[in-house]
Amino acid sequence: MRLLGLVACQPRPWRPATTVQGQAGPIPDLVNRDFGASAPGQKMVGDITYIPTWEGWLFLATVIDCATRKVIGWAMDDNYRTPLIASAIEMAARNLDLPADAIFHSGRGNNYTSAEFAAVLEGLGIRQSVGRTGICFDNALAESFNAAVKVERVHRTVYPAALPSPPWTPSLP
Repeated sequence: MRLLGLVACQPRPWRPATTVQGQAGPIPDLVNRDFGASAPGQKMVGDITYIPTWEGWLFLATVIDCATRKVIGWAMDDNYRTPLIASAIEMAARNLDLPADAIFHSGRGNNYTSAEFAAVLEGLGIRQSVGRTGICFDNALAESFNAAVKVERVHRTVYPAALPSPPWTPSLP
């Protein structure tokens, strides 16, 4: 492989990241590992992943539509607090006409189970669903997307602190 300039595409080692229940109380699993949907916006999944940069960690929150498998909402920030995931689900709600029975499914991280995030979902008319603590298969669609992003893009790229400004400034007519 070295002679041909090929690079293995392997994920980094898995590390468990379980968290405690947030303040929203008990939240049901409305998906039960069924990531199919008959209409766009009917069922969505979300998760957060982190990307190393020269300035520190960049956190990426995504919302994926189960019917089309498209990323319909995303947000990035230097922290993974609740406003990050709220921004991602709000973008998804702007990008799709959500049906009345729309479901958003996520892991059981404390920001996804917070009362603040539950209020955002309620304001958008979206039912909340979470998987079991520490069971990645309960949110496999979102976890698989994040793994693909890391294997195909993040682990092959070094992200600088900031993009350099162009050596010229465009002039307006």
